[in-house]
Amino acid sequence: MNKNTLVSKMAENTGLTKAQSEAALKAFIDIVEDTLKEGDSIQLVGFGTFAVKERPARTARNPRTGEPMEVAAKKIPTFKPGKSFKDMF
Repeated sequence: MNKNTLVSKMAENTGLTKAQSEAALKAFIDIVEDTLKEGDSIQLVGFGTFAVKERPARTARNPRTGEPMEVAAKKIPTFKPGKSFKDMF
């Protein structure tokens, strides 16, 4: 499913216009991004948790040359599904 299809489904299910649904989706995405940038997490009970995870620095191997190389530590966004969401499948 792409963004346009999601917006259409949201409009169908809520009775909002597509423009309103797109604005709501954009607001949700912006809030998630801003919250994660601040280092906080968002927990939606029954659905899941959006959080930031820190990956430590490590030594990897360059696949082209086979030489070891250092990979810097970095933060990545993660999503952990909630129990009821996982149980659907």
